[in-house]
Amino acid sequence: MTNTATAAGLDPATLADVLRLAGSTGFDRVQDQIRRTGGCSDPIRLIGGTKTIDPATKTVLHYYNTDEEPGGMLRIACGNRRASRCPSCAWTYAGDTYHLIRAGLVGDPAKGTPHTVRDHPRVFATLTAPSFGPVHNRPGNRPCRCGARHDEDAPDLGTPLDPESYDYAGAVLWNNHASDLWRYFTIYLRREIAKRAGLTQKDAREQSRVAFGKVAEYQKRGGIHFHAVIRFDGPDGPDSPPPAWATLDLLTGAIQAAAARVAVDVKPAGDQPARVLRWGTQLDVRTIRAFGDGEEITEQAVASYLAKYATKAAETTGTVDRRIGNKEALDLLDVPEHPRRLISACLDLHPLYPERKLRDWAHMLGFRGHFSTKSRQYSTTLGALRQTRADYRAAQQREALGLPDPDDTEATTLTLAHWTYAGHGHTPGESWLAANIRRDIQLNRETAREELLNDDSRRHEDD
Repeated sequence: MTNTATAAGLDPATLADVLRLAGSTGFDRVQDQIRRTGGCSDPIRLIGGTKTIDPATKTVLHYYNTDEEPGGMLRIACGNRRASRCPSCAWTYAGDTYHLIRAGLVGDPAKGTPHTVRDHPRVFATLTAPSFGPVHNRPGNRPCRCGARHDEDAPDLGTPLDPESYDYAGAVLWNNHASDLWRYFTIYLRREIAKRAGLTQKDAREQSRVAFGKVAEYQKRGGIHFHAVIRFDGPDGPDSPPPAWATLDLLTGAIQAAAARVAVDVKPAGDQPARVLRWGTQLDVRTIRAFGDGEEITEQAVASYLAKYATKAAETTGTVDRRIGNKEALDLLDVPEHPRRLISACLDLHPLYPERKLRDWAHMLGFRGHFSTKSRQYSTTLGALRQTRADYRAAQQREALGLPDPDDTEATTLTLAHWTYAGHGHTPGESWLAANIRRDIQLNRETAREELLNDDSRRHEDD
């Protein structure tokens, strides 16, 4: 342990805590708890316990209390979706998002979506923010407007050519109203579908449904855009085929027309003029293919893409992943110039639009919506996926303890539980241990994935 910690370049305080932890009598149990959280970076600490009894005989079948744990507490995963805050929990969130999106594309009866949904018209749409001023970019094989050819990871990408003329106020107000733009888009989309089908809105609703699953992503310039799977269903949702008139061409045309119609008015305030917020002109709508056939927009690619961005937020633009109370904090946090100006714009605009809570969402560059949402009948829910995982782990625990199945009416049990929040986080030594456990788990996952891909490749060659 000493040699490993020293080689890792730990500071003296962390090294001392690693040595203390390694020499403690409860080290193995601490390690086991951290492993059970997947190497969570900021676990929740609980104190309390559970008691499982047979209500007929009053016999205690199982008893657990954190008094018996090292430090008198139990660690559970924080569940944060942000990869910048907790890579372990973000990986789980991304996996859940992947299965949620994929179930709405290929179907999964276990998740409430039939396989026939794969035959429904569906597209992958990207709706973007408008321009607030020219920025450094990589326009194909041509040089940027500044005359340079930027590398893919150049820090200038997404920053304004002329920061003084860039509409920072417009950019953060647009982000702040992006969820309203999306809500109006879904309303207009249904109206446009009815119009193109030659039906009243009521008749169109009785004959078809529109389902979607979407995630938000930050562009390098700090503007939000939405990636969405949009699908045609029949009148009973994914369980019924869409009518003959519900074609891909009709859906694509309706999306384009609905996006063009959306307009959100922002009243003038202080030195800010009245604004009409709209979607950007870079609207992309692509058909999702059931299988590869040389197409990039496949079911697998779409589900993976949306899952990837479900765990990211504004920190990808150079800002921070927690709230900022004032401009002085920007100096302490060493925020780059462009996101610094966007955050400052939020703080300056907050007194003019207090109902928009721009100060609270300054670290998000004004955006205050959910990063992943779906319509009711698109597929399963994140809550259902989490419950399935919790039920599976509970069943494993009952089997290990020799407890009866709760669904067995002849063996009814009663579980009493009491838990109290006791803080969160790790000591420096525990953080080091959690990071190593997380890396080991990630390596094992990557190895298993490679073996699975190799097995699939060998089977394909044999065929």
